[in-house]
Amino acid sequence: MSLAFLDGQPATADDLRALALANYGHFSSMQVRGRAVRGFDLHLQRLKAATRELFDQTLDEARIRSGIISALDAAGMDDAGVRVTVFSRAFDSLRPDRSVPVDVLASLSPAREAATTPAWVKTFAFQRPLPHVKHVGTFPLFQWRRQALRDGFDDALFVDARGRISEGSVWNIGFWDGEQVVWPQAEALRGTQEKLLQAGLAEVGVAQRHMPVEARALGGLKAAFAANATGVWPLSGIDDLALRPDPVLMERLRAALQAAPLRSL
Repeated sequence: MSLAFLDGQPATADDLRALALANYGHFSSMQVRGRAVRGFDLHLQRLKAATRELFDQTLDEARIRSGIISALDAAGMDDAGVRVTVFSRAFDSLRPDRSVPVDVLASLSPAREAATTPAWVKTFAFQRPLPHVKHVGTFPLFQWRRQALRDGFDDALFVDARGRISEGSVWNIGFWDGEQVVWPQAEALRGTQEKLLQAGLAEVGVAQRHMPVEARALGGLKAAFAANATGVWPLSGIDDLALRPDPVLMERLRAALQAAPLRSL
């Protein structure tokens, strides 16, 4: 099931066609529980900043909230996966420099939690263009995930031209060296869940460090995990390196997320 609403009204085929054909815009995905979102302020910041960068427009927070609430009302849902996409039906690919009004599309899907099954991932040399923006150019993300699955892995993990680990297909990655959480330092989309984890771990006194992590030099790292809006899950291996999921670490990570309050829409 997937439902789409444009500024609170059911999206038409023409609305969706404009987005699909131009394929220019950005989005943020979140999990809504009881009409509240953990880290909602981070999603608002992301959507507003990307709208300024891609469209030179100001996006009002009230419009984002209203679009989500209207969509939930129309669908009769309190719990859902929500993707807010900002694009413009007036966008002209021949003159992308022109100032155009933006549209806010709220898409609803069933609520989802991260799987607890450990994932074994395969690395690919790839750098997302404009990595700090969660833009709609997702083709390579799913193509590399598809290739990973065809090769017998569970997902794709990206490394940059220098061999440094950056991010997963639609998730961020962190490591545990036995004493601290290590966040790989490279150009990547810094996810809302990653930021919540970092804040939560700091509150409970878990040491953290940001540093370059090379995919070919993981010997000193004892465990790894992935995180996105659905939650956190352990990694059981990267390429030919087996990793042992750490139950204690996973409990700490989940507790760190739970420490972040749910914010009403």
